[in-house]
Amino acid sequence: MPYPISYREVARLVGRIVVAKVVERVSPRKSDSRDRMVLSTVALLPEYGASGTSIDRVLAHSGAPRGSVYHHFPGGRTQLIDEAVTLAGDFISGLIDTKMQTGDPVEAIDAFFVMWRDRLVESDFRAGCPIVAVAVESNDEAPQLTRSAAAVFARWQEAFAALFVRHGLTGERSRRLGSFVIAAVEGAVIMCRAERSTAPLDAAAAEIHDLLAYALRDRREA
Repeated sequence: MPYPISYREVARLVGRIVVAKVVERVSPRKSDSRDRMVLSTVALLPEYGASGTSIDRVLAHSGAPRGSVYHHFPGGRTQLIDEAVTLAGDFISGLIDTKMQTGDPVEAIDAFFVMWRDRLVESDFRAGCPIVAVAVESNDEAPQLTRSAAAVFARWQEAFAALFVRHGLTGERSRRLGSFVIAAVEGAVIMCRAERSTAPLDAAAAEIHDLLAYALRDRREA
């Protein structure tokens, strides 16, 4: 996809919220090659994985000049992917924080599942999670990528745990539930892509909904 990047197409691949936030500071007219390459990497990771997100593919998608790669990213492809993981993680963290503003934690988690469901449907089940795309690979030559993915998951878990603590659950139970929500979403997204169906995510969402409703109701009645 030659430059200028179709931000509608990027939105289809990586989610409207991520792109909307990036576009606030990067426009097709004023973006520089560095921003375009990072954003393109975020878009490509969910579909092609870390090993398939080559410099050539990023350049073709972003339209950035080849000579700018090592000027902006002296660490090469590893640095580019690492920054893309951080960017995607930060924006999804922001989305989580927005969802957490609701007074109902069950409603907030329901909305998180809906976001991933929309992402799958809009991409015709091609786009998964860019963080998982990096985490599932061995990354033997670039272990920092695995560490960056782990750090993103930890931030998401902490955000969910803080929400549950605010609504009366213990710290330990909240951390377990936060981890469980993330594992359920990410596992279901992978299954949905394989089955080309939202059924696994819908099932996970329903079970998490009931589990959280029971845990919070039980806490209030204790």
